[in-house]
Amino acid sequence: MASAYHLTIVACSGIFYDGECESLIFPGTDGQIEVLNHHETMTGVIEIGEIKYRTPDQVWHYAIISDGLLTVYKDGSVKLVVYSCEKPEDIDRFRAQEALERAQEQLRQKQSIQEYHISAANLARAMARLKGAGKGSN
Repeated sequence: MASAYHLTIVACSGIFYDGECESLIFPGTDGQIEVLNHHETMTGVIEIGEIKYRTPDQVWHYAIISDGLLTVYKDGSVKLVVYSCEKPEDIDRFRAQEALERAQEQLRQKQSIQEYHISAANLARAMARLKGAGKGSN
């Protein structure tokens, strides 16, 4: 039985989750990273995609997130700060599909480097939301 630690997930819209957690898996720059209790202190980058965390009742919870930062503190608590965080069942597939098509069209246009990076991030977020939306119907 794994021991729990305190996890806080903060998005621009407010606190998404604030409670106990036994395992957190998030997309990092080098792939999926798992944080368990007694993890070393660190600050890392979170990529756009899906996170999942297991609460002490052994239930896995899923969320689709934008990029952000993760910090593991000396006391063992973990904080994620992201631009957006959504439950898969809250994602509107139609709007996500429209956002994907808009991002694809923007990438086809001639753009500055900055506009290209914004369009690429919009595309990644739309793809993550569409992928995650499929889990909400399970």
